[in-house]
Amino acid sequence: MTHVEDELSSQPECWSRAAAQAPSHAPVLPAAGERVAVVGCGTSYFMAQAVAALREDACQGETDAFAASEFPHHRAYDRVVALTRSGTTTEVLDLLGRLKGRTRTTAVTADPATPVMSLADETAVLDYADERSVVQTRFATTALTLLRAHLGLHTDAVVEDGRTALADPLPEGLVDRAQFTFLGRGWSVGLANEAALKMREAALAWTEAYPAMEYRHGPISITTSTTATWMFGDAPEGLARQVRDTGGLWIEGTLDPLAELVRVQRLAVAVAAARGLDPDRPRHLTRSVVLAP
Repeated sequence: MTHVEDELSSQPECWSRAAAQAPSHAPVLPAAGERVAVVGCGTSYFMAQAVAALREDACQGETDAFAASEFPHHRAYDRVVALTRSGTTTEVLDLLGRLKGRTRTTAVTADPATPVMSLADETAVLDYADERSVVQTRFATTALTLLRAHLGLHTDAVVEDGRTALADPLPEGLVDRAQFTFLGRGWSVGLANEAALKMREAALAWTEAYPAMEYRHGPISITTSTTATWMFGDAPEGLARQVRDTGGLWIEGTLDPLAELVRVQRLAVAVAAARGLDPDRPRHLTRSVVLAP
């Protein structure tokens, strides 16, 4: 078993632990009414997108999501939340350093022995969700679960859906598809983006991701009998039929979108195995991006 297989399989337990700890982390997480930016790089950026949509939908306050390198310093926020598994990513550390003394910051990280601990004003450490694989799975979803629980949006049903996602077989013939498209709505757009990234990182697959309603504005033109379109959450009316009419494989997300992401993580590992790739060590990638000065 690869590291990533072992790590993705532990997610339901990690989610339960994060949800149980959410009240103790509440003092360092965004309070209702705060104007908040959530930042990250790669996978963490896509989790930031999901958090921002969830928080605004919950009427907890204006919330934006940015890649750490694209943070708009001319904007004023009550708090910036940085998601960083390693605690060493250059763009995140640079941003926290610039915000020091100006804007209150919280880092959600997996490693308490890294520079992020001194650069952020406050931290939430999820060390039990740390990973050995380059490819992120459980830390990202556990960080999202912590923030989702903080908003009062996590339930035991999410954990059960996660277990179902690990136990049920993947759709027949899916591994052999030539192209994969992931669609979301609201907070699940970020998860669709992350699903596509997992497939690219681990399996070198041709993948794309879009808000569901945008799929019909051009991208559906690539859909054929060799492609798969996977919906996270409820699909817009008529979209499934339109995809099936092209001959493409339509996959309806019946589980909580976070659990659907677990299914895609499993797919990425399966496609990597079919192509003779090592999903623990994707080409050109490292566990943390540290840029030379």
